[in-house]
Amino acid sequence: MATLIVPAAVPSPAEDAEQLHKAFAGWGTNEDLIISILAHRTAAQRKAIRQAYQEIYGEDLLKDLNAELSSNFQRIVFLWTLEPAERDAYLANEATKLLTSNNWIIMEIACTRSSHDLFAVRQAYHARYKKSLEEDVAHKTSGDIRKLLLPLVTAFRYEGEEVNMMLAKSEAKKLREKITDKEHADDDLIRILTTRSKAQLSATLNHYNNEFGNPINKDLKSDPNNEYLKLLRGAIKCLTAPEKYFEKTLRFAIKGLGTDEWALTRVVATRAEVDMERIKEYYYKRNSVHLGHAIARDASGDYEKMLLALIGHESA
Repeated sequence: MATLIVPAAVPSPAEDAEQLHKAFAGWGTNEDLIISILAHRTAAQRKAIRQAYQEIYGEDLLKDLNAELSSNFQRIVFLWTLEPAERDAYLANEATKLLTSNNWIIMEIACTRSSHDLFAVRQAYHARYKKSLEEDVAHKTSGDIRKLLLPLVTAFRYEGEEVNMMLAKSEAKKLREKITDKEHADDDLIRILTTRSKAQLSATLNHYNNEFGNPINKDLKSDPNNEYLKLLRGAIKCLTAPEKYFEKTLRFAIKGLGTDEWALTRVVATRAEVDMERIKEYYYKRNSVHLGHAIARDASGDYEKMLLALIGHESA
């Protein structure tokens, strides 16, 4: 359900690298040429282009892109050109910094990537920053939020569809007991959410809804302003219905007087090759406007062109 549009006949990585190098030549940068290439190449193709660029010119394509571009356009092109695991490691590291601290981004990466993808993120983080993601998350967080985030970022869940319905029923009951007693950071509650497969967790939460009459996230709104509970509800949404989580993230990024370009950029860059088509469908269902039209209304220039190309809506 990706939105990435790749031409039937794609030039070789060397040819793409040469065209990108030409885009940097002269007095001005040819942003349209950069978009026409990078916005229409898969992750594997972009990796090959970076390698070819390094071999031909002895230079790092990412460094040249950052030197030639600016503002939000620079950020979307930079994030998009990174390999997926490398990108997530970069975003997670940003989220542990003082000025860009964001527990939600760490949770989002931990809960919406597959177990193999999350393992690759931890490897990329270690290679790039010479320390572990777990180390930085533990250092940055405290209390109940640390208790939730650490097992999330270290999780390696079963990825299959097999479900144990007896277990789903017993764990739904366990979750209900803990929530009723307001033990929202209980070890068993966190264990269930951070170790069970997504299929098993969905079965558990479906049984919770059917047996107790409310979706679990509604019962977790006893204190709407509690940051831990908000993060806990976000984790549950990411684990069970990521398209709804990302639709809401995009809606909040675009609505109002100002645009949250960092959130908009992050979601488009990380989901274009994953489930952006489903996100777009849900966005239209929820807002009665196409995501491409909403972006075109709020973004402009080369930044807008790149975003629209990545969501497959270049004619917006």
